[in-house]
Amino acid sequence: MKILMIEDNHSVCEMMAMFFKKENWQYEFAYDGVEAEEKFNADPHEWDVILLDLNLPKKDGMQVAADIRRISSIVPLIMLTARDSESDQVLGLGIGADDYVTKPFSPITLIARIKALKRRSQLGAIQESHQAANDRFDIKTKHFKMDTKTREVYMHGKAVKDLTPKEFDLLKTLASKPRQVFTRSQLLQLVWDYEYYGDERTVDAHIKKLRQKLEAVGPQVIQTVWGVGYKFDDEGKE
Repeated sequence: MKILMIEDNHSVCEMMAMFFKKENWQYEFAYDGVEAEEKFNADPHEWDVILLDLNLPKKDGMQVAADIRRISSIVPLIMLTARDSESDQVLGLGIGADDYVTKPFSPITLIARIKALKRRSQLGAIQESHQAANDRFDIKTKHFKMDTKTREVYMHGKAVKDLTPKEFDLLKTLASKPRQVFTRSQLLQLVWDYEYYGDERTVDAHIKKLRQKLEAVGPQVIQTVWGVGYKFDDEGKE
């Protein structure tokens, strides 16, 4: 893999360089927002994963994330930040981050997150390539249909727009088994493909943004099962 790590703390970069070398990954560092965009824009398709700190000099990380997403909607993006409020997390995920790691973090955990995100991205591409051509919508319920190849989603005949890659994967996981309750830790494993490290707020933040986009086209179909997790249920949702 080739990693672009956007981080102004040189000590953190030096630490992660040791772990990247151990994995035999290629990597480059950008130490401010302007340099980050210059390196990314030079060849957007060469990067396998972007690691992005939000507190950057010259250009804020949130703006960098938004600029990256305007160029590429699919490059895996993990945000690194000391910000720990739910509003910051929701904003970052809403811009299009696939994962969110709060500092201080364990390098081993971050490496696991990177591997899981890349593995999930590759698996999704394989699944899409093997989808039957004569069955466009491969997930269907009473009022819902999803084409995982074209990544189109419809509720009540209306398109659900602007889903981020992780929001799409989360919705696919829930809708593929209607009325089944998923715990947050199960969703972390199924959607993010890594074991639970105490980051259940990542799931909650994605659910919040996903609900907002679904409510734009119809009644809410993602239900909270208090004390357990979430489920998809569109029965009776006229």
